[in-house]
Amino acid sequence: MNNIFLITKREFLTQVKKKSFIILTILAPVLLVAFGSVIGLMFKANESHNVIEVVDKSGLFTNQLKSSDQLKYIFVSAADEKSKINNLKGNESLDGILILPEVKSQNFDDFQKNTRLVINNKIGFDTKQRIVSDITDVIKKEKIKQLGIAEAQLNNLDKSFSLKTINVSENNKEDSDLAFGVKSGLSILLMYVTFMFIIIYGVRVMRSVLEEKNNRVVEIIISSVKPFELMMGKILGVTLVALTQFIVWITMSVIGALVLNTGFTSIQKNIPGGNEELASKLDVAQIATQVSHSLLELNFPLIIFVFIVFFLLGYIFYSSIYAAIGSAVDNETETQQFTLFAILPLMLGMYGSFSLMNNPDGPLGFWLSIIPFTSPVAMIARIPFGVPAWQIALSIALLLGTTIFMIFIAGKIYRVGILMYGNKATLKEIWKWIRG
Repeated sequence: MNNIFLITKREFLTQVKKKSFIILTILAPVLLVAFGSVIGLMFKANESHNVIEVVDKSGLFTNQLKSSDQLKYIFVSAADEKSKINNLKGNESLDGILILPEVKSQNFDDFQKNTRLVINNKIGFDTKQRIVSDITDVIKKEKIKQLGIAEAQLNNLDKSFSLKTINVSENNKEDSDLAFGVKSGLSILLMYVTFMFIIIYGVRVMRSVLEEKNNRVVEIIISSVKPFELMMGKILGVTLVALTQFIVWITMSVIGALVLNTGFTSIQKNIPGGNEELASKLDVAQIATQVSHSLLELNFPLIIFVFIVFFLLGYIFYSSIYAAIGSAVDNETETQQFTLFAILPLMLGMYGSFSLMNNPDGPLGFWLSIIPFTSPVAMIARIPFGVPAWQIALSIALLLGTTIFMIFIAGKIYRVGILMYGNKATLKEIWKWIRG
């Protein structure tokens, strides 16, 4: 046991003392936020801003087609239709001309057949669909008016219905759409982080074992320690490295949520009542405040506990597999035929968990979060939505038992494979090592 502690300590200190580890641990959350911002700016930069001139021959659409930030309508006289079309080519300030024919006898079928959009160059599919949607809305209102419904009644018909949801399992807390979106976002983030880090750190263990095996350093090491002690020391050392990073990131995330929740609230209170321009600029800040408030309303102690427990057990489980693979082969090329067995269950758990957002308590969510091969990812994906305590306890018990069994199996493979050179390990040969 003392040897395992010494190897774990050495592996941990070797990793955390590196400048790259310190820089990555501190900057990773900042880089993640920056990356998300860049992606958002890329989508924003690729948004189309089109100017469309409209020839409305019936006058029906003149006051009803409303411009937006992405699509601007400019109404022109029907007498200028031909000249406008002739001068459209090469006109960089105009993207197209929408010809809306006269509506005769409320015959909108003929109107649709004769409506056309003449464009200067290619326009985006979303722009075309937005134009179609705007025209459809106007026609819909006109058809409703033909039924004798007044404008006020028509506006009343368009009012959306908002359903207030109260969750009795969470002390009668209101479960809003924003809260559901926050839970879904947190679920995807935790699930993806777990998936990536199990693979990244698992491969790190495998490469470390393979490197020591190829350098014949392991022959010297195992003269003082048992192969099983060496394997467990490596796994636990890297586990503590990952845990250290997570503790720093969780602390930074909670502090960031608290700052957003309190800082922007105080700023909003100091905005002058009539300053609408300044208030509009803080829309993003208001959204950030609402998101941080929804985050702080979650059961964070339980989420953090489940995240750490399932990550650690899942990591040790899969790292045992990676350590066994590293000991059984002689080079990284040979690892590819075995690593598939470790990656496939994780991928199954991750992609299967995307379907949990609409029904976290469904049968698929239950079994994915109970089966040890997928539970490290699936249970973490479910936990923001709330999971019964007995399911968490059952899943932990099964994962713990399976992890201990996998460590035992990996230890038998590691004990033989770490000293094997020149022989290409096959599944049949590995099975003999396990039985022996």
